[in-house]
Amino acid sequence: MDEAIGVAFKRARLQRKMSLRQVAEPLGISTSLLSQVENQKTQPSVKTLFGLAAALGVSLDEIATGGTGTDAAEVRFAQNQDEAAGIQRATNNPVLEMERGVRWERLATGGRTDIEPLFVTYEPGASSSVDGKLMRHSGVEFAYVLEGTLRLKLEFDEHELHVGDSFCFDSCRPHLFYNAGEVAVRGVWFVFDSSSQASDLNALNGATRFSSTDSVGSA
Repeated sequence: MDEAIGVAFKRARLQRKMSLRQVAEPLGISTSLLSQVENQKTQPSVKTLFGLAAALGVSLDEIATGGTGTDAAEVRFAQNQDEAAGIQRATNNPVLEMERGVRWERLATGGRTDIEPLFVTYEPGASSSVDGKLMRHSGVEFAYVLEGTLRLKLEFDEHELHVGDSFCFDSCRPHLFYNAGEVAVRGVWFVFDSSSQASDLNALNGATRFSSTDSVGSA
């Protein structure tokens, strides 16, 4: 699996001086599962990833890069002409490999923190929640289906999305993605963090407090 996921979560937990139990229990997951995620022995589901990110205050960017922050390599990359032009090559896309065939590639952000552009793949049988329970988190999700047929459970309704279909909904609404077909589903997602926008507006009014993403999703 992509080591960045475990590295970022373990670093964040230790920095906050929290035990495995303190993080795992409120999310309804076992300490064993959390330990396995941190030590790169298993992959989290999308639902678990959002829950852990919210509980530990870790952004998707930190997860995708392992929370490494700015180092010499990144400084050199920042000087590259591609980045100066807002270009990110496919070989430089941070990748998150999650449980049972869910893959995220983080696309170029231009330094923005209020939106996460993602190239998402759901392999046949893959789901955003392995236990079948719906998840929710703060923000808004936009997506466009490029390949395959994606099933979306949104609150009490279920929708089938085909190539060329798109959606947009508030992520606080309980939802679940899964691929019941025989071919991979691929699409472009934009996860917009509305709390970041609120923070930016507050900053314009003289406020300095950052409002982080709040997720109630559990594994």
